Amino acid sequence: MAARKDIDGSASVPQFYGKELRFKREEAGLTLEGLVEGSFYGVTYLSEIERGQRTMPLDLAQHVDRVLVTDGFFQRGCEDVRQARRKGHAPYFERVLEAEKRATAIEEWSPTVIPGLLQTAPYMRAMIRAERMLELPEEAEERIAGRLKRAQLFEQDQKKPEYWVVLHESLLRLPILPPSEMAEQLDHITALIRRGRVLTQILPWNAGAHALMQGNAMLLTFTDAPPLVYTEGQHHGNTVDDPFLVKQYRRSYDLLRAAALPLEASLARIEDAAEGYRNGKQPDRLERRDLA
Repeated sequence: MAARKDIDGSASVPQFYGKELRFKREEAGLTLEGLVEGSFYGVTYLSEIERGQRTMPLDLAQHVDRVLVTDGFFQRGCEDVRQARRKGHAPYFERVLEAEKRATAIEEWSPTVIPGLLQTAPYMRAMIRAERMLELPEEAEERIAGRLKRAQLFEQDQKKPEYWVVLHESLLRLPILPPSEMAEQLDHITALIRRGRVLTQILPWNAGAHALMQGNAMLLTFTDAPPLVYTEGQHHGNTVDDPFLVKQYRRSYDLLRAAALPLEASLARIEDAAEGYRNGKQPDRLERRDLA
């Protein structure tokens, strides 16, 4: 039997909420099975809420309040937890934040920006500044803190989830930061690759027509749930769970991955670009004649 882990209620709003839930459940002499009985949720789901790893749905919070006779405490608090978990992120991204922590594999295609899980703080800051020029500095920093927290997935002891990303080569050649900070951004990616935390392929700029040319995509796979696909525009996101569409995205991603450079060649290309920035010169740009 696995050892019972203590919950640090001071760490975050979700963990405080989860610690109170465990306390009230044990005070009532109930097991996890006993508390979820009569609801539409399982033991694992409730356990993850207690550990601050998952958001409490409204209907489950109402069920818990009835069983534990807590006068609506958990119903009132579940929205606070939801807002705390998505701090720094748009509301439409909430489902992905939940799903990433349960995924066994995350596969992503990012043609226009380095994806959030790989971004450094300066890269995030530049993107936020370009889009939200009138935003207060403290608001921007809150967004950055929320995004950096996502990347803690790569700091866990267990190598879960496996993260496989395909990046367009233009991202290596698009200096949205000063050279030294662009070098740091690319060094950050190579460090994650060399630590075995991410698998990265580069799609060459001259690869020609390829799958998923019309947008980005994130595919999430789970052991206990059907796979999901997430796509995002400038001000909206869309989660796809229809099995037929997910299968189509799966095939498109596999075709894209086949068109990209092998892992070792991709790593060499990232390191070469980083070295160019570090030496104070831009990596070779795409010449107009190349695009003619």
